Amino acid sequence: MMKDKLREYIKNNLEDKVYVSFSKARYNLEQACCLQNAQICDEENINDYIKNNKEESEFQKVLFKFIDKRQLKDSDVYNKVHLDRRLFSKIRSDVNYHPSKETVILLGLALELNEKEIEELLLSASYSLPKNNEYDLIIRFCFIEGIYKISDVNDLLDLYQCKLFAY
Repeated sequence: MMKDKLREYIKNNLEDKVYVSFSKARYNLEQACCLQNAQICDEENINDYIKNNKEESEFQKVLFKFIDKRQLKDSDVYNKVHLDRRLFSKIRSDVNYHPSKETVILLGLALELNEKEIEELLLSASYSLPKNNEYDLIIRFCFIEGIYKISDVNDLLDLYQCKLFAY
């Protein structure tokens, strides 16, 4: 029954692949322009700016806001989705750490976030769940439907031959 609901959700929400190609072409053009203009930048000013503005990452702020809001211990979160304790410690303490999209999604599952909250957490780490591929639609569907068990998420991912979460 949930698989049928997922099929219907993907059918109704999967965006046209032409848009993806246009987006990639635009991104490549923007990257080429940025590289040409990069020589104009003053490297010393950039280094000063980074040094003076480095603080707890936005991702860390948002993640620990959700953990505190739910009154969870760190171990409750990382154990639920089988994240390594050392990785979680790095997330907590290293301002230079940037999580993978998979790690952010796993943390969202552990926290049982809703669709709006997972979008906020992903955005804080510069990720999103676009509607142009089955994987991201399935993940979005799970947060909409309150499907947080990794085995259940993997069952739905497997239905579309998407990469599964290891646990």
